Amino acid sequence: MNNYALKIWLFLSSFGIMFAVLSWIQDTFLTEWLLGYKKGIFALITGFIMYECLAKKTISK
Repeated sequence: MNNYALKIWLFLSSFGIMFAVLSWIQDTFLTEWLLGYKKGIFALITGFIMYECLAKKTISK
């Protein structure tokens, strides 16, 4: 897998993981503020942070 495809894969994986975590939080704690598009935007932001913290280490090896 080339470097560009790896970056896209890791970013989409980070977004998917954070979306799943936020869905679990929404179901468990019945939070109203995660309804609608807000969950997707919050997952995008936290997924980007996760990508920057964890995935960049994988790419640089």
